[in-house]
Amino acid sequence: MSPTLVLSLVAGYFAVLIIIAILTSRGATSESFFVANRNAPWYMVAFAMIGTSLSGVTFISVPGNVYGKSWSYLAVALGFVAGYVVIGLVLMPLYYRLRLVSIYSYLDERFGYWSYKTGALFFLISRSLGSALRLYLVAGVLQLAVFDAMGVPFAVTVVVSILFIYLYTFKGGLKTILWTDTFQTLAMLSCVALSIYFMADALNYSFAKLITAVKDSPMSQVYFSDVRDDKFFWKQFASGMFITIVMTGLDQDLMQKNLSCRSLGEARKNLFWFTPVIVCVNILFLTLGVLMYQYATARGLKLEQLPQLLNLNGSLNTDKVFPYLATTQFSIVAGIIFILGIIAVTYASADSALTSLTTSFCVDFLDIKKYPEARQTRLRQLTHLGWSVVLIIIILIFRAYNNQSLIDAVYKAAGFTYGPLLGLFAFGILTGRRLRDQLVLPVCVAGVGLTWLIVSHSVEWLNGYKFGFEILLLNGALIYLGLLAISRPAAVNPAAQTAV
Repeated sequence: MSPTLVLSLVAGYFAVLIIIAILTSRGATSESFFVANRNAPWYMVAFAMIGTSLSGVTFISVPGNVYGKSWSYLAVALGFVAGYVVIGLVLMPLYYRLRLVSIYSYLDERFGYWSYKTGALFFLISRSLGSALRLYLVAGVLQLAVFDAMGVPFAVTVVVSILFIYLYTFKGGLKTILWTDTFQTLAMLSCVALSIYFMADALNYSFAKLITAVKDSPMSQVYFSDVRDDKFFWKQFASGMFITIVMTGLDQDLMQKNLSCRSLGEARKNLFWFTPVIVCVNILFLTLGVLMYQYATARGLKLEQLPQLLNLNGSLNTDKVFPYLATTQFSIVAGIIFILGIIAVTYASADSALTSLTTSFCVDFLDIKKYPEARQTRLRQLTHLGWSVVLIIIILIFRAYNNQSLIDAVYKAAGFTYGPLLGLFAFGILTGRRLRDQLVLPVCVAGVGLTWLIVSHSVEWLNGYKFGFEILLLNGALIYLGLLAISRPAAVNPAAQTAV
């Protein structure tokens, strides 16, 4: 595929986003930047959330991971359903009752200043790491498809990619993103469906034969019964449930969209329509993964022997398989569809994340509401630029040291960094006890450290047990116990709690 052609596609795509941003950011205020004036139609929020929830990691890593983990990821996707039920019935009523802009303000009301800042801090760490890893993926695809041939360094690709996001989000914020993400979700879903069609056509599969070929493939195994295996079905299901609770329900990014709805009823309607759709979309990605490897086999490609697809340790880097096939083996039309799809899904996730990072920092740490609107605008835009720089730095560091699938890297990072949020919110909702507020941050840091120690030595300490996505459950449970240890009954005089 010609680098000039790909570059033209990317430029045209971003031109559309800039036009949408100009049209939707007129008269933008802090209220429209943070919560879209709390007037967003539920169906727009539901559709925009699909692209935000998936990201380029899903687009590339989920199909690629079929190579070693079959359809075990479907158990995670089914767990999403249970997680969304908890969010709709427990968390969203709480947020709407308190009319929150930042959901971490709840921790301030429930426990105090240090609990609030600890929750917001771990969100900033979690979301910046997760967003950087997602952006790393699309930057790598653009580097492979365009910039390597032009001799452009990877660092320049990263800077340009994030600069584009900054340009179309810095003014309108969430009000703009609801429109751009609606457009990008439509583009992404179209690209997934067309990619499946093109590969099935190349393999001479009718629709019925396609279903049969995927069903009969050993790569379509869903249920794994060995409890020690990181693919164990019920472990994956529970992980998917709690991943959803923390990465959607306790995450400013996704909740910021939900809080933009007109009412709790509309927000719930959005969430419960969105839930079955997200499961079906993940099934499409897993189907795509099976077809991808069948396509490579049919063309006589020995992927494990191609140097450009290998990790530093010589194993197959499954994140590179789909980009490699799309840009070197597919037809030009199919390759174009892939490029547009990966750009759409990654930027639908990344633009929302950058806005939520700005929102959380401005509301939770700068207390921006106390300033006049003009100063709020300056602070908001400087913060937006600052987080753009942070994402660039994280991506460049990750490129130097990563040696694993991005879907694994994202969820493992989430397991360590969202654990404190899970522990704090669970403790606040499930108990009536108070905390010694100054000890909350040390307890959360210690919980993360202890989790890392256990996960690192689980094979020798736990009879061969390997932790997968359930790292989050371990981390949240340890922190919950730590919070219990520094808690007091609700009847205790709050003034006495601070005397630590």
